[in-house]
Order: sequence, then C-alpha cells, then structure tokens
Amino acid sequence: MNSSILRLLGVLSLTVLAACGTPTTQNTTPKVVPGYEGVEDEGFYIEPVDAELLSADRARAEVDYTADDAPGTIVVDTFARKLYLVQENGRAMRYAIAVGREGLTFRGSGVIGRKAKWPSWQPTANMIRTRPDLYAEYAGGRAGGLDNPLGARALYLYRGGRDSMFRIHGTIQNETIGHATSAGCIRLFNQDAMDLYERVDLGTRVKVRSLEESLAIEGPYMDDAWGRAVPETPENIARKPQDEQMMVEQEAAKAAAEAKQAELDAKDAAKAEKKRLSACKRKGIDEADCPPLPEFASADGATSNG
Repeated sequence: MNSSILRLLGVLSLTVLAACGTPTTQNTTPKVVPGYEGVEDEGFYIEPVDAELLSADRARAEVDYTADDAPGTIVVDTFARKLYLVQENGRAMRYAIAVGREGLTFRGSGVIGRKAKWPSWQPTANMIRTRPDLYAEYAGGRAGGLDNPLGARALYLYRGGRDSMFRIHGTIQNETIGHATSAGCIRLFNQDAMDLYERVDLGTRVKVRSLEESLAIEGPYMDDAWGRAVPETPENIARKPQDEQMMVEQEAAKAAAEAKQAELDAKDAAKAEKKRLSACKRKGIDEADCPPLPEFASADGATSNG
C-alpha cells in the first residue's frame, strides 16, 4: 500500500473535528474520469476520484444558467448541493458540493477575502473549550497536507472586512460529495477545489441561496437512499424505497455470508485444535503444555512430514 493511502487512512478520525472541513472504501479498481485523475501538487499526491462518485451530474461541467446573478459570482446552493461560477452569455461552471452544519448557517453574500493552497486548520477557542477531548491536541493548529480536512485549496468568505468562518474548500473524503454532513462548510472534490481556485480572484462575490431561491431556480430536491441530493421527481421518489430495500437485502446477504464464513472458520479452528491435541497426545505431551498451533506446526513440521 503506498504512503499516500496510508496517510489518508490515518486521518479519517480527524475529519470529524474541523469547523470547516470534515468527514466507504471502494472495493474495485476505480475508473478514472478526465479532469479527476490522480495529480501531484505542491509535493502531495491527490488520489483520482472514482467514476461512480461522479455520476448523476456530480462531475464539474459548463451548463446553462438561468438565474440573474452577475458573471464572476460564485453561487452556492446548499439545498441542491451545487456550486456555480457564473460566466458570460447565460453559462456557468457547475460543481457538486457537500454541505456541513457550518455551511447551512450562512445566508446572503460576502466576498473571497483570502485564498490558500494546502491550507492549515485550527479549532476555535470555543471548540476547544466545549470539547477539549476532541480539539485540545490540535489547539496549535494542523499544517496543510493530505491529513488536513480542508483539502488542497480553500477560499475564505469575508463580510465587512472580517472572516465569516465560511469556507469553500477541498476534501479528503470524496464519498461525502453530494451529501449533507455532520460538520464542515462547503466541500468539493480536491480536483474541483483546485479548478475553482484558479478561476477566481480575491474580491469575488459569493452568494448563498435561500431555500426560496433554490426552489424557484433548481426546483425541490430530496436525499436519495444513499443520502445524496437528487431532484425530487416522481421517478426519484418511487426509486428511493426500492433502493433502500435493495440496500437492506445487500446488508442481509453480506451479514449471512460473514456468518457462514465465521462458521466455517470456527469449524476449521476446531479441527486444527483437535489435530494439535492429538499430536501432543501421541508425543506424550501433556495437554496443558501442548504448544499453540503456530509453534506446534513449526516444531512438528519435520516429524509430520517424515
């Protein structure tokens, strides 16, 4: 296993900590979508995004844009879990996002007051005071990198010249994109965060839609069986219970397979134990002094083969 994967696995517990940036392992070799390949950046290797995670319009794309926001504006829709960078001639770049608690608290507009590559992260004094068990060890901050929940890039939203604590940033958990999460602000795939970072300047206006605006422009959205935002259409409404039932059946089948394997393993272990004790008995070794299976196999190998 390469070092970047090891580092990633080592920080999954940290991802629930960040005020703006938080927290399934794919069992098959992921297909790579153009624009979402693995990439070396500033000395770090960003893993490719699995193609399955980019289905259902979660890959960035240039799309028609019908709202009246000015070109150059970043528009965040926390309800449809989309982010738009408005362009000229009724077009926009669309990105899929994950939205955490902090992302849901902001409405209205601000400007990008700071940009950072591989940003550092530090819990607030209030976080440390209320949950020292989680945050105290990070009081001095955490340097940017693959173990930092802000990911590869961060855009910091300011209001009235002050940091609003609202962030648009990358993520170290690609599986969360499209979901509402327990913590964090507005997260994108690292590849998308890097793309957006290069397209915007300091002072760029950011607008966060209200529910009324989202409904008027995007229409109603719902969570599918996996917790991802999808349009609330009759087809998706009908499909959700079917997918939920399929997931229940898959979990039941998985549990049954694991139970069967555990039963087989127990039988194999019982046979091996019986064989171990029988071998000791033949050699005149008291059961209490009979070596454990690995030691016995090693010590007895020549005799059993002779």
